[in-house]
Amino acid sequence: MRKFWTVRYTLLNAAYFVAFCTLHAYAAVYLLSCGFTNTQVGILLAVANILSAVFQPFIAGIIDKPGPLTNRRFILISVSVIGAGSLALLLLPHNRIFVFIVFALIYMIQFAYQPVMTALCFEYNKAGCNIIYGLARGLGSASFAVTSVFIGMAVEQSGVDILMIVNIIAMAVSAVLIITFKKPEKAAPDATPEGNAPESGRAHNSIIEFANTYPAFMVFLVGTIFFFFAHNMINDFMIQIIRHLGGGEKELGFSNFLQAILELPVMAMIGIVLRKIKCEKLLMISGVAFFVKILILIFAGGMPMMYVSQSFQLFAYAVFIPASAYYVNNTMEELDQVKGQAYITSAITVGGVFSNLLSGVILDNAGINAMLLTGTIVCGVGVIIAVFAMTTLKHHRT
Repeated sequence: MRKFWTVRYTLLNAAYFVAFCTLHAYAAVYLLSCGFTNTQVGILLAVANILSAVFQPFIAGIIDKPGPLTNRRFILISVSVIGAGSLALLLLPHNRIFVFIVFALIYMIQFAYQPVMTALCFEYNKAGCNIIYGLARGLGSASFAVTSVFIGMAVEQSGVDILMIVNIIAMAVSAVLIITFKKPEKAAPDATPEGNAPESGRAHNSIIEFANTYPAFMVFLVGTIFFFFAHNMINDFMIQIIRHLGGGEKELGFSNFLQAILELPVMAMIGIVLRKIKCEKLLMISGVAFFVKILILIFAGGMPMMYVSQSFQLFAYAVFIPASAYYVNNTMEELDQVKGQAYITSAITVGGVFSNLLSGVILDNAGINAMLLTGTIVCGVGVIIAVFAMTTLKHHRT
């Protein structure tokens, strides 16, 4: 039964990351084709990320409380809205105001339900389903990788509408999977058949109270913002970096494939790694890797160095995502865990906001190298903050 639940959760992750690839990795490609400038792309993505950063903790607070809105139901609502929005973008003319509103909405919602996907796994594990999170999440990244290769070539041959077509299909598959993704009737004694995780400890819904309870985590979130300022800078404007290095959409697909496929072995083996290295140390290692990844690009003279940079995904994002998920699960009260996962994603999102607001402007006015230098400096500061948080502050203050 363990394999059965892991397979189902893996398929849910795979469908999510197919859509994530088409909507996020190719956001700049899609929006530039609709007539947006680099600065306008940055503003649109910043608006979407700001909305997401506010929306995620709010929704998490509702889901953490016993009630009708569960992890599973929120995911179903999210995939339905994203599918409908993608269909609207496909069928209606490319009016820039309409594209701005709809694309920002579905971009925001897709980020918003990512931490809920993680929380869903730990919720079902507590109900006795025994899902192997790292393996499922790693195979989700593999689906992103495979999609990147084919979608890059498809966009070159057929245009950007193929992005919305693939996204609609992925959301339809996600809807079927989540509708049938129900806890077993004979769940663990402390689990409810179709609700939130059972109450344990005390919820800390006020952000001040939450910060006082988990000081190391809250300071680490600042470092996370800085890491993902650099990470999002690379991802959101990767097509511009690649064109600067002499590549195009095909190389964008291969580059995304490389960094995503490298996530699989680390995420799949994270359970084994965690027996040897604590989450706190892994999170610091990931921060250093984010820094090295963007530093390499400052000195890149062609696509080979781009691929070297992307290879550091093995130690950066691939380590950060599962390590942060397990860190939240290990250090927080059950009634705080969805909020904890949401705060991680919100910090990632806020990093994206600042990156979106600044990167496009720097790129348009000062060029690629100035943009990458800015990202490197910011990420370096983030490493210092993360090391301070993980080595000096308390992880759970009782």
